[in-house]
Amino acid sequence: MRTLSKRSEFLAANRGLRFPMPGFVLLVRLRDDGDDQPGIGFTVSKKVGNAVTRNRMKRRLRALARTALPESGIAGADHVLIGRPGGNDIAFADLGEHLDSALKRAAKKLATSP
Repeated sequence: MRTLSKRSEFLAANRGLRFPMPGFVLLVRLRDDGDDQPGIGFTVSKKVGNAVTRNRMKRRLRALARTALPESGIAGADHVLIGRPGGNDIAFADLGEHLDSALKRAAKKLATSP
């Protein structure tokens, strides 16, 4: 799994598909660069809380991505997880179920699009 680091990669992912969930928003965009490795990026704005809260949210999102993306991630696509306010209050298992649901919806949507 490759990590998104450039602003341009995040902006490109923002032009892709959007799947809002209670604790986060999943952005998915096919890269079409011939690389089948999924990309992952994380962002949590100051609207979520102070630095401690934002860092905790990012740690939880990274742990979710580590468990879910290797088997459910979309090959050749960039995935961006955007933390939402209240995401830290949701149980980790529930966040995992939300991520699985969002990834399934993304795969289905990308399979039907031309």
